[in-house]
Amino acid sequence: MKRFILMMMGLFAMTGQAMAEKGMAEPWQLNLQEPASPLAQSVTDFHDILLVVITLITLFVLGLLIWVMVKFNEKSNPVPTKTSHNTLIEVVWTVVPVLILVIVAIPSFQLLYQSDDVADAEMTLKVTGYQWYWGYEYPDQGGIAFEAYMKADDELLPGEPRLLTTDTAVVIPVKTNIQVLVTSADVGHSWALPANGHKTDAWPGRTNHLPLYIDEPGMYYGQCSELCGRNHGFMPIMVKAVPKEEFDAWVATQQAAMGITPPKVDVAQISGN
Repeated sequence: MKRFILMMMGLFAMTGQAMAEKGMAEPWQLNLQEPASPLAQSVTDFHDILLVVITLITLFVLGLLIWVMVKFNEKSNPVPTKTSHNTLIEVVWTVVPVLILVIVAIPSFQLLYQSDDVADAEMTLKVTGYQWYWGYEYPDQGGIAFEAYMKADDELLPGEPRLLTTDTAVVIPVKTNIQVLVTSADVGHSWALPANGHKTDAWPGRTNHLPLYIDEPGMYYGQCSELCGRNHGFMPIMVKAVPKEEFDAWVATQQAAMGITPPKVDVAQISGN
């Protein structure tokens, strides 16, 4: 028994350590990834509320089943009751579930609206799914564009996770409201970044959107979440969140490498406005 308790303590300690790491799942992790955005925090909070609700319902139903089996078995109750209806019970088991659903629906609708709100976007990132890799474009930064392919096992550097590392990272500034436009060039894909609390399907001929906001610098990983074909499991997502000054420097470097001339800012027009 003592060994079992020590083993469980070690398991939960490992889980706590894993939860402290952001950006990717860890071995023995029992919960969602640690949220890296307000949206992901809302998703986690809603998950925790539902976990409490469903646990209470399950325990209540289990208690009723045990009570019925003990009190109304043939030995304890040899003469069964002839009651066919109980108005109070029927009203209760109709009204109470409706109230539970209403209570759950209110935060659910709020979260649904939050997951689709890109009204205050400060920049745009376009994502295109291909068989089987992702293409990225920065329209607001002069059209910086590149493709990101998964690194093979023999290309991985120390510390880079297998099946999650790409040859080119998507660089974004922290604490910035970003509108991500998601589409596909061939079949159905799904761009998912668990730390941001979001996944959005990518379909050819259609452009979906999602809000992206990362609180702290770091590397955040995701994967295609649509069964898109033979190499579905080999098109990971790697997002590098950096301070805004570092992002501006990265943009300047990419523009110079791609021969992109930064758009000139009309200072007089800005002053006039």
